[in-house]
Amino acid sequence: MASLAGLLQLQGHRITGSDKAAYPPMSDLLDRLGIPILEPYAESNLSPAPDLVVVGNALSRGNPEVERVLDERIPFTSMAALLREEFLTGRESLVVAGTHGKTTTTSMLAWIYQFAAQQNPALEPSFLIGGVAENFGSSFQLRPTRTFILEGDEYDTAFFDKGPKFMHYFPDGLILTHVEFDHADIYADLAAVKTAFKRLVNLVPRRGLIVAYDANANVTECVAKALCRVERYGFSDTADWRIRNLRYEDGLTRWEVWHGGELWSELEMRMPGEHNSLNATAAAALAFGRGVSAEAIKGSLATFMSVKRRLEVRAEIGGITVIEDFAHHPTAIRETLRALRAVYPQARLWAVLEPRSNTLRRKVLETELVASLRLADQVVLAGVYQQARIPEDERLHPEDVVLSLNQSGTPAELCADADAIVNAIAPRLRSGDVVAILSNGGFDGIYEKLPARLRELGS
Repeated sequence: MASLAGLLQLQGHRITGSDKAAYPPMSDLLDRLGIPILEPYAESNLSPAPDLVVVGNALSRGNPEVERVLDERIPFTSMAALLREEFLTGRESLVVAGTHGKTTTTSMLAWIYQFAAQQNPALEPSFLIGGVAENFGSSFQLRPTRTFILEGDEYDTAFFDKGPKFMHYFPDGLILTHVEFDHADIYADLAAVKTAFKRLVNLVPRRGLIVAYDANANVTECVAKALCRVERYGFSDTADWRIRNLRYEDGLTRWEVWHGGELWSELEMRMPGEHNSLNATAAAALAFGRGVSAEAIKGSLATFMSVKRRLEVRAEIGGITVIEDFAHHPTAIRETLRALRAVYPQARLWAVLEPRSNTLRRKVLETELVASLRLADQVVLAGVYQQARIPEDERLHPEDVVLSLNQSGTPAELCADADAIVNAIAPRLRSGDVVAILSNGGFDGIYEKLPARLRELGS
């Protein structure tokens, strides 16, 4: 929504917004743009009445602004519908979808096109990303050129449109990273998730291109009936885009990409992790398939920085490294901890988790969560975010996760909130430790509170 606000401002519209509690990095972005955010929600925020209200998918009936919009019939729409109407019609739409890796892969693809535009200005992209891409310092860009790159979210669109947002985007090119059960609040089961992705695949025209991960049976099922060209990427011998000789050395991730049985390129980038080499290879495959040169792709990935809140180093104090990562699913947690193991092989690795996403707040993936957290040396769980909003029989009980971890030999503890966590662990941290703070929200400012406390202890 913040990215869309920025795009609309570039179109010449005057934008205001409302939120319950805005937090970085998007609150910082909106502040730089001069777009005011009114907090909390209130009917008075819609005075004078705007020409159009864009309703985010976090809002439902009972919200005071939603109720005023309906009572007074103020024109309203959804983010996804307005995005297609204002920006996608008449452009080439390149969409990155999947349960994991969307934001990073979309950022990589956008940077590939931006880098290639040095030689061919027609390739400079417009884009919209669900995070701040550090190469751009922004989550959006608008150019008069043809290509529009965007993150395709499988979450529902609005309270009045319960279909996935990506169904509005009609991709000409599509990357499909992973398909797993997620968003337990809106999808009944894995079959429902797969149905959504199958419908997305069905929107790609015959002239289009789908680049799909090759080591996930759900992805294979979802692309089985595609009517366009499908190219698979991964580590297997049968992958159209095969990753080989992956290693992390000299502060860089390096790997070979084989295409059509031949060495296509040797790539490198600063971001660690097997999952990020997969993301980069997917972006490379789609860009190459749409006409971007291999040379430009290699150069762009070598200069790709990262995305805010993705393995972002927030502080290094007294030899202690504090890292923030956007965590919404056990698989994402697993890959984050695996990547940190590769970068910091000798470190004592702490995982500090706030169960905040609609999936992590439920017990449906508790077994997978425990398995992922076991990759850490020390685990600290906060209380479940707004636990009372989850039906009792569906709730995750973090004390059960802590018990399972301790019984399996991974030291774990439960703290009520961010302040309690900081007070509990700061005195116990020592030089060489790496603390991974995992949440898809603000986590009550722990990203600032823990470094501040460490500075106090060290002074």
